[in-house]
Amino acid sequence: EKEPVRFANLMYDRRVVRGNTYALHIIPVCTQPSPLEIQRQREARKRALARKRAKEQIQPRTPEPVEGREHIHVQTELYLEEISDRIIEVDTECQTDAFLDRPPTPLFIPAKTGKDVATQIEEGELFDFDIEVKPILEVLIGKTVEQALLEVMEEEELAQLWAHQRAYAELRSAELAEVQRLEEQDRRYREEKERRKLQHMQMLQKQKETTEKIAARAFAQHYLADLIPSVFNNLHDSGFFYDPIERDIETEFLPWLMTEVEETLERKILGRTMLDSLICTVVEKRLDAFSHKPLPDQREAPAEKPRPTDAAPQVAGETDATDQLVTEKEETDQPVAEEQHSRRISFQLEESDQAGKEELETE
Repeated sequence: EKEPVRFANLMYDRRVVRGNTYALHIIPVCTQPSPLEIQRQREARKRALARKRAKEQIQPRTPEPVEGREHIHVQTELYLEEISDRIIEVDTECQTDAFLDRPPTPLFIPAKTGKDVATQIEEGELFDFDIEVKPILEVLIGKTVEQALLEVMEEEELAQLWAHQRAYAELRSAELAEVQRLEEQDRRYREEKERRKLQHMQMLQKQKETTEKIAARAFAQHYLADLIPSVFNNLHDSGFFYDPIERDIETEFLPWLMTEVEETLERKILGRTMLDSLICTVVEKRLDAFSHKPLPDQREAPAEKPRPTDAAPQVAGETDATDQLVTEKEETDQPVAEEQHSRRISFQLEESDQAGKEELETE
């Protein structure tokens, strides 16, 4: 199949030779390629495209940018390279060797065969430029207008596509907003339902606790109704509740009274002991006096009348003796009276103690 002629830049045309002729492409004599060559080229092109697509699929790619953004190249090497618009230019020099380079190999041109024939053509004999250029201009202008129309139609189609995309984006955003609103409403309903359930459970729990408290209070009141009197009775029997006057008498008055009684009894016993010792001394003296025998001269001496001067001492001696006997009698009577008085007091104290004990036992 003959490929259509594409109008392009002459700089990229293979038929134009530039630079040296070492890489000169030899144009085949036959311009029309063979079907096998065409088939081989197509297969090679298909394999190259398939290899390129496979490489693109295997190679990891970044996701497409969102609307309003674009991808840029970022340096990921170990050593960053400063990017600038100004290209750094450096002048370097080198010294070549003194010998000359080998001249290029001349192009091989075969020797001419045949005869050179020339034809002289005068101006205006072959074609008229103004006439021949019209179809070319018409074709160029037609192609230009056609390309312009195609570009205008493409722009209109792109505008329509963008309008459809904007409408679709608006519809999609509205649908997403509606979905979000419904999801939020559903979430609020669920939260309200969970909150109501929790409130109901708390109310039931409080009712249960209140019922249990009321039952416990009633049971405690019923249980403690007979407990408090019995506790008070036990405390009263144990002596925790007492009469302050009686307790004061027992703790303050009775110990003081007993100490006073003991001191009084000790004094009486001491006086009694001293009296007994005095009596013993007097009795011993009298026994010694009575046991002493009078002298014979005193027995035979006549009894003389007492003189007035001698009577007074005798009377005084008699009065002294009588006073001593009276005092001795009083001393002997006083311990007896004191002993009787102490016995009476001790008997009264024993009776009061016995009466107090009986009262305590009755209480």
